[in-house]
Amino acid sequence: MKVPDLFVGRRLFVGCGEPVGLGIGPTEIRGSAYIEGPMIVGNPLAYPVAEANLMVARCVNVEALPPPPSIFKVSSRGLPPTPIDVMLGDPLGHVGITINSTLISIFNDTNISIISPYTTGVGILNWVGAKTLTGVVAETGAEARIGKEAVSAATVDNGPKFINGSLDVAGYVVAAKYFGDISACSGKKDFDIPHPTKNGWRLRHVCIEGPTADVYVRGKLKDSNVIYLPEYWRKLIDPDTITINITPIGNYQELFVEKIEWGTRVIIKNNSGSSINCYYTISAERIDVEKNISEYEGTYEDYPGDNSEYMNTVRILPLEI
Repeated sequence: MKVPDLFVGRRLFVGCGEPVGLGIGPTEIRGSAYIEGPMIVGNPLAYPVAEANLMVARCVNVEALPPPPSIFKVSSRGLPPTPIDVMLGDPLGHVGITINSTLISIFNDTNISIISPYTTGVGILNWVGAKTLTGVVAETGAEARIGKEAVSAATVDNGPKFINGSLDVAGYVVAAKYFGDISACSGKKDFDIPHPTKNGWRLRHVCIEGPTADVYVRGKLKDSNVIYLPEYWRKLIDPDTITINITPIGNYQELFVEKIEWGTRVIIKNNSGSSINCYYTISAERIDVEKNISEYEGTYEDYPGDNSEYMNTVRILPLEI
């Protein structure tokens, strides 16, 4: 029997079964429906066999002009959206989702949460293992990361990779390009850059080496006798390791360090009683890392301390275009 229109005032049941979730008796929900399935929506010829309990295809109804551009759409118009506006799978059990064409597959107990203005990816990116990205990640051929990425063991990059930002490396990095060439070497620790004032020349500097992990500050002191150390030094350096060099400016001055107060400021005195005008350099050993063991037997891997706190020499060369 065919009817032009079918109006159901309360509920619609197609097939057998008792949908307890829709209520029974006084608890029944008016306007609800139960369809045993399988069920096809859209194109009746899109699924020649029953492939799923609910099969949705593109609309081919000639009376729907123009045809709806989408196959499936969910809207929260008129109501504020919630984090569970659309749910696929059972959050209390295993979830398996496959979206063909662009191939998005999520299986097993997988938890993916994206709360961001937008995330854009263009190109190919393969992730194997655990990876955590914090913030917005924009990828267009290059990859931008916010945070630190730790690399342990030897890593060899035979292709170009460009990073516009900071790079933290623990281990060996060989022959990669980060707006220049980074390579490991066992000799002098240096940087090599195009000469800033001589065209066609280069400038190479070698890093200062020592048996301790030191930091320093330098500056000029005039018409005052107090040098204020950086505030963060309180938890960065060992105050007992502070050393100070003073160089008078303009004329001979009988300068000396009277005392260091609380590791936060240095009191300078002039024995002759005249005003102070000098340069200063202050060094101290860091306490946020373990003390360096300057001599040990064996190879690099035999270092008796924590090797993860160290990185091999990095030499930065200009990017050749």
